[in-house]
Amino acid sequence: MAIAKPKQHVVIVGGSLAGLFNGVALSRLGHRVTILERNTTPLLHNQGAGVVFGGDLLEYFSTYDRTRTPLYTTIRTRQHLDQSGAIVHSARAEQHMTSWDLLYHLLRANYDGINSDYVTPPARVEGDGEVEYRYDCRVTAIEDLGEGKGVSVTYKTHANPDAEETLTGDMLIAADGASSFVRTLLFPDAKRTYAGYIGWRGTAPENAVLQHTAETLFEKFTFYMAEGLQFLTYLIPGKNGSVKPGERVANWVWYSNYAEGSPELAEVLTDRDGKQHRITLPPGGVQPAVWEKQKQKGQAELPPQLHDLMDKTEVPFVQAITDNASPRASLWGGRLLIVGDALAGFRPHTAASTSQAAMHALMVARLFRGETTLEKWERDVLNYAKVTQARGIMLGNRSQFGGHATLL
Repeated sequence: MAIAKPKQHVVIVGGSLAGLFNGVALSRLGHRVTILERNTTPLLHNQGAGVVFGGDLLEYFSTYDRTRTPLYTTIRTRQHLDQSGAIVHSARAEQHMTSWDLLYHLLRANYDGINSDYVTPPARVEGDGEVEYRYDCRVTAIEDLGEGKGVSVTYKTHANPDAEETLTGDMLIAADGASSFVRTLLFPDAKRTYAGYIGWRGTAPENAVLQHTAETLFEKFTFYMAEGLQFLTYLIPGKNGSVKPGERVANWVWYSNYAEGSPELAEVLTDRDGKQHRITLPPGGVQPAVWEKQKQKGQAELPPQLHDLMDKTEVPFVQAITDNASPRASLWGGRLLIVGDALAGFRPHTAASTSQAAMHALMVARLFRGETTLEKWERDVLNYAKVTQARGIMLGNRSQFGGHATLL
């Protein structure tokens, strides 16, 4: 039988979207929440990424966002171009699109009242739980203290690297991303593996592109596909989350194959300071010469409208496409839950990673309210992860290695 949990102190490892989704939801139920984020700055840097705003996100923000901020742009057409830039297929398909940075600032406003140019934080309501967002916290150990005693999390900071601090809570939620330290500690064999291709990403200001580009692409979800290549683009909120026409940006992704361990991949993932990254080369890190080479490649291989987007992109970044999955979602008698990308990292073709994080938070809230059992919660999140991850692998492999184009 499902039973509502008494007021607890929940420690969340990871202060990006998945951690914040859960932090907001649980604090609204009156629980005390402490988020530990390893980033050394109070706010995470803008990821410059677009997000498909699906049903789980709509349900989450309808339930927990007290700011009522406009959240997304809307497209009503999905289309495909040939290499000349002509539209070869078009169909009506409505979708909502948003941006990582808008979601992040909205969640921080709702969680710990962070004010920003994106949104004014809402007032706290009687019954809200106490919250804290600690940054510069690199977790080094976790421990189950036993039934009725809770859990402990040990971490270090750059400010005091020779000392460790320990935080004790009733529960621990691991929301520390696809390279999750917590998952790796518990399941060393559940490694994050490279899928054989990367995503070049960026955004171009709506008002900066050529007129022909705007007429072809805007208000539409556009694809170009060739052997071993997929490029897609759509409009997302612009500076400070603006969804006003003329202030939005065109988010684009170009999936390109690079063999694991190849000199080409190493070059792409090496930043301006000569440091080679393993998974993500963040905005501002791409070497100018490497970006110029990619733009020249785009001019030769892409429709002119898509190359125009690249040409108007000032801060590109790179993500290696990977797979990861945890065999369990709950441990220590339910005192530890694994959520978001830490549980299962999906290939971006599914457009499901952020949606999964929101869904997990909605389901965790139901678990805390006693509307479901721990066993059913774990079964449901693992089944969803297994099905969605398999679909993403199929879509990605067919697109990049199947020798023919495929649609989402």
